[in-house]
Amino acid sequence: MMKSNHWPELFYEDAKETYQTIHLWSQILGKIKLSEMPWINHSWHTTLLVSTTGLSTGDLPADNKHFSIELNFLTHKLEIFTSLGEYKSFGLQQLSVATFYQNILEAIHAFGINVKINPIPNEMLDPIPLDKDHQHNTYDPGHVSSLHKVLLNVNEVFNVFRAEFIGKSSPSHFFWGSFDLAVSRFSGRKAPKHPGGIPNLPDWVAQEAYSHEVSSSGFWPGNEMLPFAAFYNYIYPEPKGFNECNLKPEGTYYKAEMGEFILPYEVVQKAKDPAKVLLEFLQETYKAAAELAKWDREALESATT
Repeated sequence: MMKSNHWPELFYEDAKETYQTIHLWSQILGKIKLSEMPWINHSWHTTLLVSTTGLSTGDLPADNKHFSIELNFLTHKLEIFTSLGEYKSFGLQQLSVATFYQNILEAIHAFGINVKINPIPNEMLDPIPLDKDHQHNTYDPGHVSSLHKVLLNVNEVFNVFRAEFIGKSSPSHFFWGSFDLAVSRFSGRKAPKHPGGIPNLPDWVAQEAYSHEVSSSGFWPGNEMLPFAAFYNYIYPEPKGFNECNLKPEGTYYKAEMGEFILPYEVVQKAKDPAKVLLEFLQETYKAAAELAKWDREALESATT
């Protein structure tokens, strides 16, 4: 796994305008993927994937070809590839969300692919429609490069964590609604109906996503509620006593307003072995949740780990 000097510092206050712009761009990619893919449980068909160069839609089917879209954080371009060898790209710097929206749809339509998306951002309060948002237009290549390195490192650890589980588990994937990289484990039992209420997200989507008991861990680069990069873990439904657990590694705490355990990214980044500390957080929070919720751990976990 990556050594400590490959885990860069992240400064939310300095980078937040760049993060906000990328978040909205990622929503456009996600909505395009949503329009082209068959429904997969828990909305997994809409998520983006961490790639060697950035964030990718992965392979998408069209009428007579396949295509993929990449936010390339190495060349700082948006790239579109088709299975017929067609290619288009445009630069990301000094580009508003509205211009990005127009450029990407024009490029896709030029390939003869008819894509239509809902321009209202999801999981945001009072959002500006994507096709009219000239406010968000910040792209700092340095902040983007650091975030990409972190996503690659975290994705690597998440995949190790996923390999320890033989029950139903999500891939390590990027949710563009909440702008986080996540990996989830399921007990196999149905969960109580989720109350919904997530801004600009139909209740039935949240209810389908949380249809079964789930322990989910992830990474945020930060937001206004949590203005620093952090790792999280929650379980739905939350068993009694989960919020009172005293968990390792040092620096882990329960944030009641969010119903989640939090480990600041800074704790991991400054550790002698960041990957080891992150994996400990993933394992400890999951074990506490699974024990309290009485999951069948013997049946769900790999005997080789």
